[in-house]
Amino acid sequence: MNSDTYVECLVQSKVSPLKKFLRILLIMLCAAFALIGLLGYVAALIIAIVCGVAAYFASMQCIVEYEYLYLDHEISIDRILGRSRRKRIASYEVDRMEALAPINSYHLDSFKNREVKTKDYSSGVVGQPDVRYAMYYEGNEMIILEPSEDFVRAVYNVAPRKTFKD
Repeated sequence: MNSDTYVECLVQSKVSPLKKFLRILLIMLCAAFALIGLLGYVAALIIAIVCGVAAYFASMQCIVEYEYLYLDHEISIDRILGRSRRKRIASYEVDRMEALAPINSYHLDSFKNREVKTKDYSSGVVGQPDVRYAMYYEGNEMIILEPSEDFVRAVYNVAPRKTFKD
């Protein structure tokens, strides 16, 4: 049986206040050194250019989105920086997944005492109610996601004994 289900889900990550502050500081330094450079100081113009480049990269890090893609028994996770640069950061096979359930589900109680690597690909916001899911993969990884209902339903159709909706 071949499953040709295709579901994608986009989640925007919360921006840390430190990154916001750094970006604003670099933009202000760039403007200040550019004004000083206009008075004839070449070193100030060079510092302004360096601050401008640093502000560009800081801005890219401020807008981070995660895209979950389910296609043919595989979950792929991409990180999108600044709404323009995409990089595949992980790929998981549903057959090797141990469990996918809401993060506070009683179905995950047997996994709580394990020492696992935790990877958080969610927005970073704990809402009420909490919409994040935890996926235990191959006994050594816990992946925190924030999938849509369609995404969970697609994984459930392939692995109903491993996927819980509570």
